[in-house]
Amino acid sequence: MAGEFESEKAAAAAWFGELRDRIVAAFEAVEAEADGAAPGRFEVTRTHRSAPDGGEAGGGLMSVMRGGRVFEKVGVNISTVWGRLGARAQTAMAARGVPGMAEDPRFWASGISLVAHMQNPHVPAVHMNTRMFWTPGATWFGGGADLNPCIEYPEDTGHFHDQLRAACEAHAPDYYPRFKAWADEYFFVPHRGRARGVGGIFFDDLATGDWAADFAFTRSVGAAFLPAYLPLVARRRDMRWGEAEKDTQLIHRGLYAEYNLVYDRGTKFGLESGHDANAVLMSLPPLAKWV
Repeated sequence: MAGEFESEKAAAAAWFGELRDRIVAAFEAVEAEADGAAPGRFEVTRTHRSAPDGGEAGGGLMSVMRGGRVFEKVGVNISTVWGRLGARAQTAMAARGVPGMAEDPRFWASGISLVAHMQNPHVPAVHMNTRMFWTPGATWFGGGADLNPCIEYPEDTGHFHDQLRAACEAHAPDYYPRFKAWADEYFFVPHRGRARGVGGIFFDDLATGDWAADFAFTRSVGAAFLPAYLPLVARRRDMRWGEAEKDTQLIHRGLYAEYNLVYDRGTKFGLESGHDANAVLMSLPPLAKWV
């Protein structure tokens, strides 16, 4: 690992691990409270990044629950990886304007990524991730969260956005409108001419010059996730549904899969940088349908 910014890297990686533990415990508690067969539990496996030279390059934990009472499939992954980017990934980062990337391909990255696909079609799917990225020319944060209902309830959308707005406004008055607009643009599916869900916030390359403030904001986004999402699960998980609602859910999941495989920046980076493919593709739904 490159020997620069070590205390900041350690603090960020520790936070992502702590957030992962909070979310896994909360989701298993939801499963334990629900009626039905045996509650779902997370299966945890270690992941590894393959360095081109075969040397140490980091890894993480992939935590996946399948076939639960409430969660049909949910993954909560953390990773801390480093090394040198391959030529294609380096070119892509340089094209985004990452300082120094064209000359020096070294990097370090740590983050958490979560995607939940639910049993009940009335409960929205959800995505959240936050990350820190270091290169010799820059250190920055990125992430966000977005809600993906197949059956939208305006009060659910409002609650989710209210929680994210509060997290943003605690740090800067322009963060919520700016990052909401970025999410609306980023989570748009061009070949379908529509958004994949009802939005949220998205930010990337956040480097204001105050590392501690940027890290604090990133923590706030992560901490806002459970208060934003768990009330929606509690409100919808016991609603009745039938074949028509399930069909709507499966078709919407097809849209979600298309976006993640064709456009998602994190998917592309993970595969290009040699990270564990199963962990990178954890976001894909267990079942989907196309008309």
